[in-house]
Amino acid sequence: MSIDYQKRQPGKSMILRLWNLVSKSEKTMLPAGKEYDTWTKAQLVQRIRMLESPLVLEPKSEDIALEKCDGEETSGKGEKSKLDGGMKALKKRKFDFSKFETRFVALRFAYMGWNYNGLNYQQEPTPLPTVEQEILDAMTTAKLIPSADPASCNFSRCGRTDKGVSALNQVISLDIRSNLRKEDHAKKEFDIKELPYISILNSLLPTDIRITAVSLRPPPGFDARFSCTYRHYKYIFKKDGLDIDLMLQAAAMYEGPHDFRNFCKVDGSKQITNHVREVYSAKIIPLNEDFYVFDLKGSAFLWHQVRCMIAILFLVGQKLEASSIVTDLLNVEKFPSKPAYEMANDIPLVLYDCVFPEMEWLTLENDFEGKQKHKLRKEYNLYNGLLLDYQLKANVAKLMAETYLQSADVIKHNTEGGSVNIGNGNGRNFKNYIPLANRELGETVEVINRRHREKKQRKQADAESIKSVDN
Repeated sequence: MSIDYQKRQPGKSMILRLWNLVSKSEKTMLPAGKEYDTWTKAQLVQRIRMLESPLVLEPKSEDIALEKCDGEETSGKGEKSKLDGGMKALKKRKFDFSKFETRFVALRFAYMGWNYNGLNYQQEPTPLPTVEQEILDAMTTAKLIPSADPASCNFSRCGRTDKGVSALNQVISLDIRSNLRKEDHAKKEFDIKELPYISILNSLLPTDIRITAVSLRPPPGFDARFSCTYRHYKYIFKKDGLDIDLMLQAAAMYEGPHDFRNFCKVDGSKQITNHVREVYSAKIIPLNEDFYVFDLKGSAFLWHQVRCMIAILFLVGQKLEASSIVTDLLNVEKFPSKPAYEMANDIPLVLYDCVFPEMEWLTLENDFEGKQKHKLRKEYNLYNGLLLDYQLKANVAKLMAETYLQSADVIKHNTEGGSVNIGNGNGRNFKNYIPLANRELGETVEVINRRHREKKQRKQADAESIKSVDN
């Protein structure tokens, strides 16, 4: 993966750092007498494009001529001829990971999920990139891991999030290239000499994905998935048209260990037979004047479980269902399978925290004894720009709503039919609401799992049949 430096707009210090990584022999291939620390940012960007190793890029027409170097005009043709031999040599060079040690680390990161196709890295192309794809690609570009395949680096994630869902304290663990000898990894005094993982990755990642902390010495046996003690989710929603007290009553019924098969999407490929999960707390708490949060903590969650849970709470809050519907759906004898209902929208859902036993985390504020503190101002300005962009767009949309939705009162007082709240403002319209108890039930877990097994067996049989014919 090549870097679009003009798009990323790296700082001059980062480019100079990359330049310092170029070997002495490689530097001799360049014109002599160049004071690179006096070059402009644009000139350095163009030079790094040509020298990036091992993924050296073909020179583009705009790269051939540098604007001015040391006050002189340079000829693009001359520059190209001088570098041709060096470019060919650099293209053949590959980064030799065997010359470096690796160390096992944990990384904590945050992301806004609506621009991504979920968290998990996918082997097949996806309509949008995934968050892990962006992170692993950045690590590959920085030569921190051999390839973007999770299998290449002892990779583990804390919790999967779906398309559109965000996270504030997601965690992964993996083996990553180290600047230190293996025997120095355990010594805190050598941390200052370690690669600045946070700033390296954040300089390559989109602004809506941020590495926030690194643990250089996770506890023995640490695994990002299995070492997590509990997950903490928050679902943000607007209180309009909802009875918060009724939702509070219904939310409390989720607490404790329950079979949540009627609050998830059953995946036959996983062959899950045990759908019991323990919810430690389920509350409705105010966020600000207009918005509330469904605050949920539990050991682990099933696929789409949180979005199904809040969808049922919306039905209760709208008084379309009694609060007892929660206990009814948790009773697998009364509801042996899930009735059809719309799960809540993905955008308001946030994996707020992944809680682990006590462990040491280094951030930009205390990373490597303050070595990276000067990056804080840049990080603040970068993210503040993104935040202001969203705030400005929200205010423009609000002005448009005040102009466009002048007939909203007419809609509110229209008594024909209604709309089921699913957290996205659009809802799902209905003329006559059908209670969940009167709806047709879907297939049971057993039927879905059996059908998937039979399908897999048929595929295997077909493959073996084709193989025998070929032989």
